[in-house]
Amino acid sequence: MDKPVIGLLPFYLALYDDFSSEYRPAVEQFYQRIACELAKRGLDVRTAGICRLETEFCQAIAHFESVKADLLVTLHLAYSPSLEAIGPLVKTDLPLVILDTTPDYAFGQDQDPDKQIMANHGIHGVQDLCTMLLRHGRSFQLEAGPWEKSDVLDRVTAWGYAARTARIMRASRVGLIGKPFRSMGDFYLPAEELKRRIGIETVAASPAELAAIPVAKQEIIDELACDRLTFPNSPVDPAIHRQTVRAGLAIRKWLEKNNLSAFTFNFLDIDSQSGLPAVPFLEASKTLSRGLGYAGEGDVLTSALVAALASQFAETTFVEMFCPDWEHGNVFISHMGEMNLNLTVKETLRLEKTGFPYTDIGQPAVAYGRYRAGAATLVNLAPGPDGRFQLMTVPVQMLDPDRPDLFVHTVRGWFKPPCELSSFLAAYSQRGGTHHSALVYGDQEKEIVAFGQLMGWETVSLH
Repeated sequence: MDKPVIGLLPFYLALYDDFSSEYRPAVEQFYQRIACELAKRGLDVRTAGICRLETEFCQAIAHFESVKADLLVTLHLAYSPSLEAIGPLVKTDLPLVILDTTPDYAFGQDQDPDKQIMANHGIHGVQDLCTMLLRHGRSFQLEAGPWEKSDVLDRVTAWGYAARTARIMRASRVGLIGKPFRSMGDFYLPAEELKRRIGIETVAASPAELAAIPVAKQEIIDELACDRLTFPNSPVDPAIHRQTVRAGLAIRKWLEKNNLSAFTFNFLDIDSQSGLPAVPFLEASKTLSRGLGYAGEGDVLTSALVAALASQFAETTFVEMFCPDWEHGNVFISHMGEMNLNLTVKETLRLEKTGFPYTDIGQPAVAYGRYRAGAATLVNLAPGPDGRFQLMTVPVQMLDPDRPDLFVHTVRGWFKPPCELSSFLAAYSQRGGTHHSALVYGDQEKEIVAFGQLMGWETVSLH
């Protein structure tokens, strides 16, 4: 994973250089100390000359933009009047975090006023700046605290990772095979709207393009051998397996050729004229397992979301809530044959042919398994009115079965929602959650909410 790149923007006052230049070395030392501390936390920190005048702020921000910073972090080294910085800050599209900290932890009656007032009075510069950012409608986040004796730098670091995820979301290139499932409206937006509102590029594949992708016999042999290791006790018709692998390798090459971060297909469009010899459910699972994005039924939006989340959280997959277990208060998740294989109980993995009566292409080989138990976060992204989006997060507990698991021929998992089942399902749909979601293992809700906030989306957490 690449390190998030942040531009650390230092604020100061030219008046102090003109009349109190003896303070400048300590100011520069503190700036470098904060940069070093953030770098220790895994960020790629880019610095600039200390900024006092509008031209200096313009130059520094232009530099951060040129190195493709994910996030702009401000640091007030002293009071700095807001009108010198507000113009450049309003013009840049870089996400903005205000770091409100000072060199010294204590500032009581026993401090040395001659030295410590000058070093520690940046907070009213923060107040001046935030007032103007709000007046101009410029979004920002703010983290305050003593840098040595709190987690304030950890919180800033978390924003860096959230900003990196947001950058990946905005730069998504999603491959689309076929057309989005007809009349399935909850996740759907036209490609031009996804591009305009978020930045997602939709790359459609033609049947001729897919059919022309060369796949060598040895490549197929090697992939079949890998599958036999992954699914050791799953005899499947060799011809069906081979055709499925041939389709999957063609898609893999298409993803690589077009620098795609995710793909999606409509299974109703995979027929004998589609350019593929089999429905690529198996390759969808392998794609998720490689850390790329996928969602079913031609869902470009959720495919991009899964890819962005997977860039930060490796244990991410595409899911659908299928059936309620009213008796036990759980939700059954499943899909036709797509899951991140890395998240399964390995003993449950099977490779087998499946019935496919929907088109004339015949039966594909599909991977089935059960998701493992553990804490996870359900993540849903829904288009809303007036060009807005809503990111919903739900902390859930993935479960081990407490009775015989008869779903051996199915992608499956069960989760316990954070509240009573009927209340959860009602709240989920009342808030407009779609039927396609991502599932991220671990307690990642705070980080995912931060990502949504930097995207400018409404964020909702169901508990």
